[in-house]
Amino acid sequence: MSQKLKPVLGFTFALLISASLTGCSLLPAEEDALKPPLVKPAEENYRTVTVEKGTISQEINGSGSLESTHTEIAQFTGQGGRIAKMLVTSGSQVKKGDVLVQLNVDGLDIQLKEQELSLARAKLTLKQAKAGGDNDAINIAKLQMDIETLKLERLQATFNSKQLVAGMNGQVTFVEELDEGDFVEPYQTLVIISDPSKLRVALRVETGAEISSVDVGYPAKVKFGTEEIDGKVVQTPSSAPATMNEQLQERYSKTLFIEVPKIPGDASIGAFTDVKIILQQRDDVLKIPRSGVRSFLGRTFVRTLEDGNKIREIDVETGIKGSTEIEITKGLEEGAVVVLQ
Repeated sequence: MSQKLKPVLGFTFALLISASLTGCSLLPAEEDALKPPLVKPAEENYRTVTVEKGTISQEINGSGSLESTHTEIAQFTGQGGRIAKMLVTSGSQVKKGDVLVQLNVDGLDIQLKEQELSLARAKLTLKQAKAGGDNDAINIAKLQMDIETLKLERLQATFNSKQLVAGMNGQVTFVEELDEGDFVEPYQTLVIISDPSKLRVALRVETGAEISSVDVGYPAKVKFGTEEIDGKVVQTPSSAPATMNEQLQERYSKTLFIEVPKIPGDASIGAFTDVKIILQQRDDVLKIPRSGVRSFLGRTFVRTLEDGNKIREIDVETGIKGSTEIEITKGLEEGAVVVLQ
């Protein structure tokens, strides 16, 4: 290498090193990482209740309706026929003997009048025979009158069979929806009459299991408007009468019947009532809301709040379960603070 180049190369090398060092000094210094702000942990909020003493009851509550204990089902029993006219509507007041339904008579009314005429002629013939004094003529006239009388009675019975009449005084509570010309079968229920002076309360539920623990004689509270009256259960699914009627079987299986000694004067068939039946009741017992009791893996326990913020689990035993409250028979004392779910 030429002696002249050595000083030049050395100078260049020194210049590069100097530039490199200068560049490093121009870079900004790395800043320290920001620390997250300190956040004060939120205090736990609990819904709590204080254990207290009081009365607790297990009840059945529902809406009942008034119905008659004495009813009559009106139906044709001999033979059916076609509707000529429905003479009553639901709610009608009827008396014994009133015509409820009229079937087509197919000319029977004219035949009946003709037979009445034949009987009148036979009576006249008998009268004339008696006036003539001929015993044979009298006997023949008597026989003829008997024949005409029998014919009239049979025609009258046939005509009457075309009319459905009330067998009792009362209120019509059901009428089958039928139009003129519709055919009805024998024993088809067309009208139901109820005695409005003999009433009871029927409480119907969704399933029989809801009322399986109720027995005849249980007390009941029946409310008519603002008036509450004491009554008692007189029929349950287990005490219902045996019947082959499937509709009645189904009804009896889901209905309690309650007798009330005195029905308000303005209450009528079909009126709704509020019914309460007390199954169990105890006074001066420890109780808490049902949401305070917890269950897990066979345990029944509550969580109590102690010293303001300490949670403790305590096993408990329970008694009567009301609609919103539950009795605590063991594990808690009055005044304890229970955490609700």
